[in-house]
Amino acid sequence: MPAPSPLRLSLILGSARHPRFGDRVAAWVQRECHRLGFDELDLIDPAELPLSIHYQPLPHDEWHAFERRLDAADGFIVMTPEYNHGYTAALKQLIDTVHGPWQAKPVGFVSYGGISGGLRAVEQLRLVFAELHAVTLRDTVSFSHARDRFLEDGTLVDPEREARRLQTLLARWRWWAHALRQARRLQPYGTIPPI
Repeated sequence: MPAPSPLRLSLILGSARHPRFGDRVAAWVQRECHRLGFDELDLIDPAELPLSIHYQPLPHDEWHAFERRLDAADGFIVMTPEYNHGYTAALKQLIDTVHGPWQAKPVGFVSYGGISGGLRAVEQLRLVFAELHAVTLRDTVSFSHARDRFLEDGTLVDPEREARRLQTLLARWRWWAHALRQARRLQPYGTIPPI
């Protein structure tokens, strides 16, 4: 029996601001993913997509390219800030651009912010991904007072606790990604008839 192909993990930045703090968080997450053996990473940045509140949907070619990237992923880690007790408009627009590629795939969260560490944004995102038939993971990595925790290059000050939490999140993400990949191969999710 051939070895299964490596899992493809998409890391999704939750902010389109420039400059933005999320680049530091993303740099740390990427380094940790590589350290833990995740080599098939795709960093999805809403700032690089032609998202617009005035022009919907995305231009045809960009929409298909984005959909193919999400479709190729075995699951996602969303790195979200918290803006005004919620997640960002750019992230909402990115999520709503496509529907099918999210289905029956695991979604984990790394959040950052002030005193709440972005957890209010995560709880709102769980509702959104449930509607898209994605499987959100209980384990979350959260950085409260994040600006005090990261250096400019994405180095995390005192990383032991969050590194352990990310390791747990990724281990459980890996389990779900394998299980759901196999389930999608046995029966594509879209073939389940609605009630």
